[in-house]
Amino acid sequence: MDRLAKVFKIFADKNRLRIIALLSHRKMCVCELAFVLGVTQPSISRHLRKMKEAGIILDEQDGFWTNYYLNCNDLQTKVILKHVKMWLKDDDTAISDLKKLDAADRTTICCK
Repeated sequence: MDRLAKVFKIFADKNRLRIIALLSHRKMCVCELAFVLGVTQPSISRHLRKMKEAGIILDEQDGFWTNYYLNCNDLQTKVILKHVKMWLKDDDTAISDLKKLDAADRTTICCK
């Protein structure tokens, strides 16, 4: 039950929902997420740490960058994410974020 409570706390934050919507489209690094959401990299890092602790996301090293992506291996997480992604597909904020996603190129926005 503790894990489930931790998972549902993740979905109680608007920025974490926005991150989930973005990661449902592709793997992203902290600077790309910060660029799209318009928040600081430390704030994004805190959100990602909580999401990783809850088992919602995973990460992998890609040279200089750490890529974050949704954890679709865990059955409980997979079921919840399926519904969250469906609920967010028509959300105005999520749609706006997706439009910014094309401009989120890590080679031009990271480490400036």
